[in-house]
Amino acid sequence: MVISIILILLGVTIPLYSHSITQAKEQELRKHLETLNQMIFQYTQDKQKAPQSLNDLVAAGYINPQDGIPKDITGSADTWETESGDDVIMSLEQADTGGIIGVHSGSHQRASDGTEYSSW
Repeated sequence: MVISIILILLGVTIPLYSHSITQAKEQELRKHLETLNQMIFQYTQDKQKAPQSLNDLVAAGYINPQDGIPKDITGSADTWETESGDDVIMSLEQADTGGIIGVHSGSHQRASDGTEYSSW
């Protein structure tokens, strides 16, 4: 009897725990996407050219070198997909139009809202 009650409680709590872990990972992904895209924009405004890679943001001090590039939801910093803009101008003073204009997740897994992380 006691074991069956424990199993019932575990059956209820494990899915709730799993869902809360997923929610936390998704919130962290949103935060990282916002930070990276903001740093790309700021770099472009300050340097009058877009960064050529995410490593340019680290080298220029927009991202703390000790922290490094934030991790994607996959757990790796290498899976970010960058959006290039060869003809996009983000600043009136921008001299060079090539480079990165944005970033999104490289994961094609489904989020809790049913969309792919790569579409965020």
